[in-house]
Parts: sequence; C-alpha cells; structure tokens
Amino acid sequence: MIEIRELTKRYGPTVAVDDLSFRVEPGYVTGFLGPNGAGKSTTMRAVLGLDTPTSGDALINGRHYAAIDRPLHQVGALLDASAVHGGRTAFDHLYCLARSNGIRKARVRAVLDRVGLAGVAGKRIGGFSLGMKQRLGIAAALLGDPGVFLFDEPGNGLDPEGIRWIRDLMRSLAAEGRTVLVSSHLMSEMELTADHIVVVGRGRLIAEASISELAERFRRDVLVRTPDVAELTRLLRSAGAVVTRQPDGSLAAQGLDAVTIGDIAVRNHIAVHELTPRSDSLEDAYLKLTDDSIEYRAERANP
Repeated sequence: MIEIRELTKRYGPTVAVDDLSFRVEPGYVTGFLGPNGAGKSTTMRAVLGLDTPTSGDALINGRHYAAIDRPLHQVGALLDASAVHGGRTAFDHLYCLARSNGIRKARVRAVLDRVGLAGVAGKRIGGFSLGMKQRLGIAAALLGDPGVFLFDEPGNGLDPEGIRWIRDLMRSLAAEGRTVLVSSHLMSEMELTADHIVVVGRGRLIAEASISELAERFRRDVLVRTPDVAELTRLLRSAGAVVTRQPDGSLAAQGLDAVTIGDIAVRNHIAVHELTPRSDSLEDAYLKLTDDSIEYRAERANP
C-alpha cells in the first residue's frame, strides 16, 4: 500500500503540499485528481524519494523508498516518459534498469512485448513518438513485476487504442491485488478506470471516496419512464418528491431514491419502463469540488 502521512513540502515560501494524508489500498485503481499546481506530482515524487518532505511521511508498504532493496521489484512508476536517453535503444534502456535490480534479459523482452514495442526494441528512443515513449515508460514500471504502481498522466500521447489498453492494464493490475495510483486530468477516463478517488487542491485533501460514494454525493435525480405519467407524478409528489416532466415524456424525480419510487409504483400497480438514478459526471463533480482551488483560471467562452 501507499501511505501519505501529514505530508508537507515547501519550496521556499511556496507550499506545494500542505499536511496531506491518505492511503492507497491494494486491489483498486485510485485516481489522484486535482488542478494544475495542486501538488499531485510533488506527492508522487515524495513517494519515490525524488523530493524530500519538509515534514510528514510518504511510505510504500510502511517503508521509505530509499530503504527498499531492489525497489523495482516492489514499486513501478511512470512520472515522465521523456526522461530517457534518446541515443539508447528501447531494449538497452530497459536492460540498464533491469541489471541494476537483478532482473534478467528475458523479462526485458517480455515487458517490451506486453506494451507492444517488441518490434522496435532495437530502435533508438530519440525517434520514438510521445505515445511510444509512454509505452516504454510503462514497460519500465512493469520490469520488476511489483505490487505497487504510480502513473502520472499515463495516457499522454496515446491514441484511442492505446488509451483503452492502458485502462485495461491498470484495471488488470488492480484485479491481481496490486496497488495502483494514477494521476490524470482526463475525467472521462478516470470515470471508466478508477474505483476510488483522491482529490487535492492547493496541496490539501479535498475529497477521498469511492466512485459509487461520489455518485451518491452528487446524485441529481431519478429518471422514470411510465405509461401512467399523471398518476405516478401525483403519487411521487404526495411522497415529497419534486417531479419535472421532461420533453420526451419521462419524469425527473428529486427527493426520493429509485428503490422508493419503484416500491410506490408496485404498490399502486403502475408499470415502470425505466428507473435510472442520475448523478453528475465525474468531471462535473470534480469541477464542483475544486472550484475554490483553481489557481490558473481562463475566461470562459460563450457557447
């Protein structure tokens, strides 16, 4: 597991991370969300020992990264896909990392094949596209077959097939019982990928919840379709719901959950053709949560 304990990181007068605490549990994909400048990358760098905390701790399985022997066997990370030697081949880049952690050549070939780069293993990285470098960075994270992963914007530069591939990869790693922390600004992808969400702003924790808990917190209404619109509307309003008829003839009910609405319909022998709880999208929920934490806000264009 990854554990952040009262982590603070200052750069001179600037507080990048401010008394931040949360845990990333195994068996889940945890989305790490926040506006630019929220402290996400600094937190991940602290976990990997690249930034020294001003105070507090960032731990992996209860230990600091620097104290882990052969860390690639326990932690895999992709923070910056461009941080590679452009003159090396893909194979040589990974083999240098592998040798430092006692990993054999066969494993290098295996991860290159897994990320789809086996055909360019002998080519120099300087000629790679951003998407290819992302795949190479993910291969490096997989090298030691670790139980903990940190990915910072892993979808950058990937085409639609690549985005689906990295989504499926992260979910498969979590399904194997591994710990996966992924930072991304692609809310639509996080909605499809993450099981749990940690939201930060200005270096502080704003929210920590499962996707289902977040959906309940930002529940809008229940969409109801019935051939007996007038009678069900009357019954739901009598039960305290605010009911609005939609242009397509359906009903939007607020104040009652789907189970209660269904029970009312059954007791009164009213057919219901659709009963769908509706919540804000993850993007809308995220924007509401972080509205007071955005440092760089552009003027909104008129639609």
